[in-house]
Amino acid sequence: MRDLGRAHLEAFLEMMSAERGAAVNTLQSYERDLDDLHSFLSERSVRLIDAGSSELGAYLSSLSAQGFKPSSQARRLSAMRQFYKFLYAEGLRTDDPTGILDAPKKGRPLPKTMGVDEVTRLLSRAETEAAAAGPDQLQRQRMLVLLELLYATGMRVSELVTLPAKVLDHEGRFLIIRGKGNKERLVPLSQSAIAALKVYGQLQAELAANAKQQAPESPWLFPAASREGHLPRQVFARDLKDLAIRAGLTPSVISPHVMRHAFASHLLANGADLRVVQELLGHSDISTTQIYTHVLEERLHQLVQTHHPLAKQAKKQD
Repeated sequence: MRDLGRAHLEAFLEMMSAERGAAVNTLQSYERDLDDLHSFLSERSVRLIDAGSSELGAYLSSLSAQGFKPSSQARRLSAMRQFYKFLYAEGLRTDDPTGILDAPKKGRPLPKTMGVDEVTRLLSRAETEAAAAGPDQLQRQRMLVLLELLYATGMRVSELVTLPAKVLDHEGRFLIIRGKGNKERLVPLSQSAIAALKVYGQLQAELAANAKQQAPESPWLFPAASREGHLPRQVFARDLKDLAIRAGLTPSVISPHVMRHAFASHLLANGADLRVVQELLGHSDISTTQIYTHVLEERLHQLVQTHHPLAKQAKKQD
């Protein structure tokens, strides 16, 4: 019986383009992946339209044996699922053989983070620079405030640069952050963050009072001459790397997002509950926060080694 696999594949790609508006790159990716599957099945005398779950599972196993990453295997499986759903919808098959296939498990990469010493060096450098008088003191104080708030709250950089100017009016120990989905959360501020904010507000007021031409009030805590009217996150990220260099740190491993991870990791390492960290980070799902479980596991190991009677006994014997 003639193998119409290529014709079915072309019909599938036409449907993805015409009905779903798939991008050219997506279509090319589907074509490459399904062509590879077609070749694998042809070598085993199995038609593309007739392949069962066992043959498709064997194909995925062959990818694993060839050293394909789980993410690449998952992409191939996604292409197969779309294709066989199409065959089923068109009445060319009476079942979907991909239904019982499991996606390969992806190991979630551990987030990059910074040690407490590195954060301390960065903050110390920012504090020293902010204390120096000069025409750019407001910008240097702004950097100190940005870092203090980021490390005190773990907020996302997009949340940080869009903080409203009214934050300066509160002078409280807590900050209301408007996060994803317009959800608000309450986070505590450190004493150093409160102090840095106060100085920043005073410098802003002095600059406004001394200005020859009164500039219109900005609704943002960190105003800038940008399209949005506030400090762009890319500019903050660039300035942070420059500060890292001046602090003697490696700039390639330091970013606002890495400092957010440092906030979470340091809290957990010092005894904070995972649910509390979830709330502070603004994660809607605890599974997102669970990337930090390696910190909890390490802390648990240290607790056992320090406090368990058998561990203490073993130390005495040594």
